[in-house]
Formats: sequence, structure tokens, C-alpha cells
Amino acid sequence: MNHAVQPIGDLVTAFLRSSGLEQPLLEQRLIRLWPQVVGQMAAEMTTRLEIRQGVLYAYMHSAALKNQLFQCRFQLVKKLNETVGSNVIHDIRLLG
Repeated sequence: MNHAVQPIGDLVTAFLRSSGLEQPLLEQRLIRLWPQVVGQMAAEMTTRLEIRQGVLYAYMHSAALKNQLFQCRFQLVKKLNETVGSNVIHDIRLLG
């Protein structure tokens, strides 16, 4: 019998993927990394984040912040996905 040795990280990733847990974990990681990507001040003005069907919904009260983030939303999608290391979202909706 020939048993190939695999790194534990590969085995864990395969398990998470096969059990349907990988995507929810990636989504939570992306939400946790929001302050790192948008900055602490913008993160503090964000009241809620949620991801549904590949869309990040960011709730905030500041119209000026929503406008600023709206103008760079495509760059934000790219940066958030790069930071997580996976294509978790394809769009951002800014709500308040």
C-alpha cells in the first residue's frame, strides 16, 4: 500500500470544502478584515456587514463615507478578495 503524505493544511482545506464550510469561513474572514482594508475610522462608522450570494452589504450612517466607498467599490472588492486569498465577493452594496 502506498500512502502519500499530505500537508495537514491541504487535508483541512479539502475537508472544509467537501463539508460546505469553506465559504462561510472565508466570508467571516473577509468581514473580520474589513477594518484592515477600509481603515479604522471607516470601520468604526460601519454599523453592520453581511454577505449574501457573493455581495457584501455594508451598513453605515455617513452619506459622505458611503459616497467615498461607492466611488472605489471595485477596488475594494479586489482588495478584500486579495486580503482573504479567495474570490469571496463580486460586489459591494453600501446602505444606511
